[in-house]
Amino acid sequence: MELEDVQRVTVLGAGNMGHGIAEVAALAGYDVAMRDINEEFVQNGYDQIEWSLGKLAEKDRIGDEEADAALDRVEPYVDLADSLADADVVIEVVPEKMAIKQDVYEEVVEYAPEEAIFVTNTSSLSITELSEVTDRPERFCGMHFFNPPVRMDLVEVISGAHTDEATLDLIEGLAESMGKTPVRVRKDSPGFIVNRILVPLMNEAAWIVESGDADIETVDSTTKFDMGLPMGSFELADQVGIDVGYHVLEYMHEVLGDAYRPCPLLAEKVEAEELGKKTGSGFYDYENGGAQVPTDAVDADVRRRLLAVMANEVAGLIGNDVADVDDIDRAVMLGAGFPDGPAKLADSEGLDELVEVLDALSEETGEERYEATDHLRSAAQAGGFRGGDAEAEDGDGDTGTDYDTLTVSVEERIGHIEIDRPHRMNTISGELLDELADAIDRLDADDEVRAILLSGAGDRAFSAGADVQSMAAGGGDPLEAVEISRNGQQTFGKLEESDKPVIAAIDGYCLGGGMELATAADLRIASERSELGQPEHDLGLLPGWGGTQRLARIVGEGRAKEIIFTADRYEAETLAEYGFINELVPDDELDERAWELAEQLAAGPPIAQRYTKRAMHAGRTDDEAGLEVEAQAFGHLMNTEDLMEGMTAFMGDGEPDFKGK
Repeated sequence: MELEDVQRVTVLGAGNMGHGIAEVAALAGYDVAMRDINEEFVQNGYDQIEWSLGKLAEKDRIGDEEADAALDRVEPYVDLADSLADADVVIEVVPEKMAIKQDVYEEVVEYAPEEAIFVTNTSSLSITELSEVTDRPERFCGMHFFNPPVRMDLVEVISGAHTDEATLDLIEGLAESMGKTPVRVRKDSPGFIVNRILVPLMNEAAWIVESGDADIETVDSTTKFDMGLPMGSFELADQVGIDVGYHVLEYMHEVLGDAYRPCPLLAEKVEAEELGKKTGSGFYDYENGGAQVPTDAVDADVRRRLLAVMANEVAGLIGNDVADVDDIDRAVMLGAGFPDGPAKLADSEGLDELVEVLDALSEETGEERYEATDHLRSAAQAGGFRGGDAEAEDGDGDTGTDYDTLTVSVEERIGHIEIDRPHRMNTISGELLDELADAIDRLDADDEVRAILLSGAGDRAFSAGADVQSMAAGGGDPLEAVEISRNGQQTFGKLEESDKPVIAAIDGYCLGGGMELATAADLRIASERSELGQPEHDLGLLPGWGGTQRLARIVGEGRAKEIIFTADRYEAETLAEYGFINELVPDDELDERAWELAEQLAAGPPIAQRYTKRAMHAGRTDDEAGLEVEAQAFGHLMNTEDLMEGMTAFMGDGEPDFKGK
């Protein structure tokens, strides 16, 4: 079977994950049979799909017609045989218990078409063991969606011992057709990639508290505001459900050995049914304020210990050929919202130092979980998981520099800077500011580049603003905050002062620091679904990356004060009326129009563009100075080859080919 042969997908299970996967498949254009064991369950799932599609349409993520068409593709079933008729792919999403899933497949093989591919959505259970219940283990694999499936980009595609390559290729293609990013897990290993990193990290956090080496607040402050993770370890456990991580850990312990023995602190919470948010209490009390993680309780020893355990898990996955380092980093960033991949975080700390931490803990405790893997020791000797930092090789369309937070390319005289942190809504970190400053310098110095196009990866956000967690790592130090502000001002200033025309292509959220970045461009083009605003006043802050100055120049002081003081979010149409957005286009036309505009500006006269910007900027505070720059530039341009080219083309009714001479 080829991907183009897949027309009908059967989803077994209509719970939170089941109806979410059914919705994603329907949105991708597949006919979907959604089945559960009784009418109430399947109807609840169907109602949830209808509600979710309505919300997507309300937020302009999809059109009303698209929402209606997707809902029409979903057909609810209770009868198993009827739901499986004509199925090309069967996605099983029943409770995470091996016995329950095996019972389901024993029935499924009786009714499923002979050529249908079987897929299990599981976060940790053995793909191989499940496949052996069926009559087609070679056409059986894992497809681990993340919750909620409609929003989360990652899908782990997991091979069982018997799975053939064609099955994996088809299911990866299926995930891509659903708008997801598939990451292949080459071996059937408990926890696969993301949970293999997260669950031992949660366990180690619990052991740190159990041993009395730190309290919950210190661990969570360190993970959230020092390591920059989306949540503290205990905060995340409460959010997901302590029992969920605990049961995955039990399975790892059973299969992988004593290194994964659950901490008694986790067992106590599960036994007491204090499972986190869903029960009202866990490590935090959600009936009295919930998680209140301090920003200033970070501990370097806690950070190193957690990073050491995490690095050991990364090394185990690589060494056992479960996944390579790039796939591990990509999966954890997309599936867990890490600011950087675990391998990169470990490399930044220094693998030599982390090996020393593990060796010291192993000697002190005798615990198996602190035994450094052979691959970790080898990677430490090699200078890191990627063998130390290395610049990308020069090539066509490449700047010659490998950035972690940006994708930078040069094509047809256009330097394209794409903020590449879709897993974090393209938020702006200190590292991103540094890389952006370098990228602007490089493109500015490249004579082949005639215009700069700035955009954000994905369709959810141009940039949702500052990465608050990474910015809060300073613990509220005023002097450090001043430096953060100055760094952003200087970086965005480079963009504004570039001699080349700069276009910001805005799609999705453009908030806070993201809007300040767009303000530094010369022109702004936006999709109709975009939302913009400066919400800093809601946080008790003010725009600190030049927003108090640049915005007023574009929309006027009155409008700028309105936007900043109200801290409201504005529809793109409103900000087009205010003069902030130069051009508003339908969502699906943004990329094409942005490149078209960039190509138009790149074809313009570079010397005249350069001096026009300089004259306009000089005249902001002093009209006479601006006029003087204008006059001097006018005289200079009279002696350029570009002027002769333009005049000749004008007289001959042709198109000028400006060379910048």
